[in-house]
Amino acid sequence: MDVLEAIMSRRSIRSYTGEPVKDEDLRTILKAGFQAPSAHNFQPREYVVIRDEGLLKRIAAFHKYAKMLPKAGCGIVVCGDRTKQSEMGFLVEDCSASIQNMLLAAHGLGLGDVWCGLYSVDKLTGFMTKVLELPEHIIPIGMVVVGVKDGDKVTVDRYDESKIHINRWLGE
Repeated sequence: MDVLEAIMSRRSIRSYTGEPVKDEDLRTILKAGFQAPSAHNFQPREYVVIRDEGLLKRIAAFHKYAKMLPKAGCGIVVCGDRTKQSEMGFLVEDCSASIQNMLLAAHGLGLGDVWCGLYSVDKLTGFMTKVLELPEHIIPIGMVVVGVKDGDKVTVDRYDESKIHINRWLGE
């Protein structure tokens, strides 16, 4: 799939067939995450791949926007390592760029995906830290739910010229 086509046609998918994601597809998605830009090239990202059915159900029961996780069959929690990047803003940006790459890669492979936020909601980050047994310096930033999609969604054009400002802010 052409990169611009992928960007313009990707949608969040919350309905899955239950069919497992192939190992080679998962590896491709993770490789895409590693290719994301990183502030100062510190590469602070770490990934926790979750495929255990019990753990998927436990997370879905806690995170109200991740109810589809067990049916998708795979979650990837993107974490940031505070020992590699101490600037929290840059850490979040690096992890977010990685998440976007993974979403586009999954879409390009014909899979469905959705980004479930974790940071900066203390309840969510605390739960994920506990359930995934993360060390103190590893911060869960977001989770990519990925699976074999149960249908397609219509593409939406979100381009809005009223939100484009040239050289300075004009009007409200």
